[in-house]
Amino acid sequence: MKLISSRDNAEFKRLRLLIDSARARRSDELTVLEGAHLVRAALEHDCSLRAVFASAGERVAEIEALLAHLPEAVCRLLDPALMASLSSANPSHALLALFAPEAPEHAPDPLRDWLVLDGVQDAGNVGTLMRTAAAAGIDQVLLGPGCAQAWSPKVLRAAMGAHFCVAIHEVADLPYELGRYRGRIAATRLDGATDLYALDLLPPVAWVFGSEGQGVSEGVAHLAQLGVHIPMQPGIESLNVAAAAAICLFEQRRQRAGSLSG
Repeated sequence: MKLISSRDNAEFKRLRLLIDSARARRSDELTVLEGAHLVRAALEHDCSLRAVFASAGERVAEIEALLAHLPEAVCRLLDPALMASLSSANPSHALLALFAPEAPEHAPDPLRDWLVLDGVQDAGNVGTLMRTAAAAGIDQVLLGPGCAQAWSPKVLRAAMGAHFCVAIHEVADLPYELGRYRGRIAATRLDGATDLYALDLLPPVAWVFGSEGQGVSEGVAHLAQLGVHIPMQPGIESLNVAAAAAICLFEQRRQRAGSLSG
């Protein structure tokens, strides 16, 4: 297995650039999976990895088992000091992989539930929202302009493998996509909204969540047939966007589970 020990190595330089630069990831159509959990999730979903980098000297059973199932030609050993300088996580991971995400073959299904993100900039929130959607059974995710890059290492790490369970659509025109939707479009807001727990959430819903500071943009909010209010204690104005989404999506899941059991 090839050992990389120099910062001047071309593969090392490329790996560092892909971790640090959204522009490089878009140009090369590649991203970096950090950690054994993400690498395993990719392999379990039959994803092809371009290259895998393991920290030299690390003898972790999980990592060794993963490497044993990969062609030696794609595997590299990386000097531990170089590995520590690369990873965007703290503490650093001992396994990284290059992966080429593929866009979904089909447009978002207008008859299924959607998770729609409108200008959600925080990578941790975007990843957590994807993970929540996957856990709630929603497999159509749309990211509009201004969102964190869907396949960035930080979003991948926060989503914990959810990327491989949902169809991710990065779209340039959210109002156009929402205009195709055949269910109801819902957005959380404070004024003129209906209590979440009074809504019938059995039919398909496109759940729209906006930026952390500004909320849903005007053009997108205008399309929402449902204004949703999450009841809270007096004095608390709002929730983190990921927390609000979790409450809404799992209330929908609770209602549907109840309808099946009834």
